[in-house]
Amino acid sequence: MCTHRPSCPAADSPAARGMTAHVVAAHPEQGWTLLCDGTIVFDDTGELRPDGRAVAPHRLSAGRLAMAA
Repeated sequence: MCTHRPSCPAADSPAARGMTAHVVAAHPEQGWTLLCDGTIVFDDTGELRPDGRAVAPHRLSAGRLAMAA
């Protein structure tokens, strides 16, 4: 699916860690973005991988959020 050079590694490969796939389609009004490796990333930080696996959102606990004084 990736058409740029050099192409991105597969979403599950060890080489993908630290690399960011390019955005193919962004739909912020709907809350999702399609990446060139076939991954759909949601605004809540969850993901749907090309093989159908879901990655749960990476939310911070309320105790770790910064508070304004």
